[in-house]
Amino acid sequence: MRLLLDAMGGDYAPKSVIEGAILAKEELSSDVQIVLIGDKDSILSELALNNLSEDSFEIIPSEGVIEMNDHPAKAFSKKPNSSISMAFNLLKNKKVDAFCSAGNTGAMLVGSMLSIKAIEGVIRPGIASFIPNEKTGNFILLLDAGANADCKPDVLAQFGQLGSIYSQFVMGVEKPRIGLMNLGEEEQKGTPTTQAAYQLLKLNENINFIGNIEGKDCFNDKVDVIVCDGFTGNVILKMAESFYNLVQSRNIEDDFFNLFNYEEIGGSPILGVNGTVVIGHGASTPKAIKNMIKMTHQQAANHINSKIKESLYV
Repeated sequence: MRLLLDAMGGDYAPKSVIEGAILAKEELSSDVQIVLIGDKDSILSELALNNLSEDSFEIIPSEGVIEMNDHPAKAFSKKPNSSISMAFNLLKNKKVDAFCSAGNTGAMLVGSMLSIKAIEGVIRPGIASFIPNEKTGNFILLLDAGANADCKPDVLAQFGQLGSIYSQFVMGVEKPRIGLMNLGEEEQKGTPTTQAAYQLLKLNENINFIGNIEGKDCFNDKVDVIVCDGFTGNVILKMAESFYNLVQSRNIEDDFFNLFNYEEIGGSPILGVNGTVVIGHGASTPKAIKNMIKMTHQQAANHINSKIKESLYV
């Protein structure tokens, strides 16, 4: 398996990316090849600083970087030889099995939609993220975490199905419990959109829909997948990330709150596209990069895209 890693993506690239790749290589099996794409001289310099030779990783040279403040769509036409642009061409042409980057999130979304495109039948791909379960110490999947700020009922309903597949085959939950984020547990609560989404989720026999959940249910053991629009999901995610910073600033050590550290997960997969794509945190450390690579491998190894396709045509 060939995993393509954007060596130029992130606030601390290429240093943190290369160091993370080295850590991941030590933990992954020998049949998994991490391929680096980016400025070759910068990559070689970092490898040398880590006492590694040029042939430690396969390197694909690229020119330029889609910066965090670049307009995602315009950047693809203006920077066709950038690491992200070239990476999506390689993924589209099946030269690699998966791609991950801690670079521009918008560019990763645009690249997915322009190159490998959405799986037929998927209305809107979403970004999945993860928040810790206080009871089990495992993670709850959150979908959408920011790709779609506003969603129609059928999109929310489909997120329930996409999230169920990921939870089952990657996270190992036998019968994932799906909850719709709302402002009350009762079926009639919420906006016209969430009320309509509730009925669609309720009618889907392929998922285990348990009904509405509230904000107080985010971190308990009530659900395995939280369904919401990207605006709500991103607010929940950023609030959850702030918990770790708060306890750290107060010198509090707690195993549960340590799970709120973004480094523990490393990345967020884009679900519903024709390829394995994972987005890392912009401020990714080597540990976060390592875990992003491992997540990418896990998703590709479990053939999530094929399982999504199968579920849509059942």
